[in-house]
Amino acid sequence: MKRIAVLTGAGVSAESGIKTFRDSGGLWENYPVEEVASIEGWHRNPGLMLEFYNTRRKELENSRPNEAHRIIAALESRYKTDVITQNVDNLHEKAGSTHVLHLHGELTKVRPENCYNDRDGFSTQSVFDIGYEPVHLGDKAPNGAQLRPHIVWFGEPVPNIEKAITLVSEADILIIVGTSLQVYPAAGLYRYAGNDTPIYLVDPKPAELRDGRLVKIPMKATEGMRKLAGMLGLEGYGD
Repeated sequence: MKRIAVLTGAGVSAESGIKTFRDSGGLWENYPVEEVASIEGWHRNPGLMLEFYNTRRKELENSRPNEAHRIIAALESRYKTDVITQNVDNLHEKAGSTHVLHLHGELTKVRPENCYNDRDGFSTQSVFDIGYEPVHLGDKAPNGAQLRPHIVWFGEPVPNIEKAITLVSEADILIIVGTSLQVYPAAGLYRYAGNDTPIYLVDPKPAELRDGRLVKIPMKATEGMRKLAGMLGLEGYGD
């Protein structure tokens, strides 16, 4: 069975109503990134950070996967499929994907604020699944430290990047969908694909990359994934 690695970004969840930072009207326009998505912001005002992510978590509770998520999950019927996502939502899991690697953390999880990102990731004992519940100042982990969102903020290492590199390097096909390829280190992952590995880039405004392996599909995530599903021979799609 051939292996597919799928790298997804905010665009794959936008059609499910998840606001993105970079789009017009996105969250960065209302909250400066340094205040709600950086480790410095946490040290300055953890209360603001907690409320910001409480709101995002509550919004996620009622969000549903769209067709792009479902097509990605359906790839598992024909391929060994690994999803590498920059998104902190759980819509891939809701759609049925069973191998999802979150590069930037998970909105429904928390950890002690003194449990830092490192290249080895986190032990299962240090990360807690809280679902869609809020977290407030004074909510403590078993070790007595304040709980913080299990999110990789600007200014912090990305502990799962090495795993992502391995998945991309082992893939027979790489799909990139809904990402501007502007945020590193995720933006450089495609470079680890094999020399003969086709790379499909699904995005309405695909990044200007010069790479002979690249096949651009300039469409939104749902439309582009429908087209790509047909190209890959997924049952129910194509002519």
